[in-house]
Amino acid sequence: MDWPHDPDGEEGSEGGRKYGMAIIAKKIDEEEDFPISKQEFAEEHADEPIRINHKRVVSVADIFEHVEGTEFETMVDFHKAVGAGMRRGGFWDYHPQGENPAKKSA
Repeated sequence: MDWPHDPDGEEGSEGGRKYGMAIIAKKIDEEEDFPISKQEFAEEHADEPIRINHKRVVSVADIFEHVEGTEFETMVDFHKAVGAGMRRGGFWDYHPQGENPAKKSA
């Protein structure tokens, strides 16, 4: 896929130093953007690359197909929804284990 910018450049993953959720979080101003609409965020950033790991790059749109909810009040709410969506979509190799994986932090 032809990306609008280099997934490993300063607009992407800062030369390959940041992955997944860290790249998505860089697109938000926590002081000004909340509450944030899932639809508006996904439309604005749909074609932008997100490096998942050293081998895989996907678009914001690919990830947001799996994110539930319509609006997020805080950065924590946003992170929880996006993280759950990334797990549902098979974008993360790590999945919490144990008696209660829903309560174990990733």
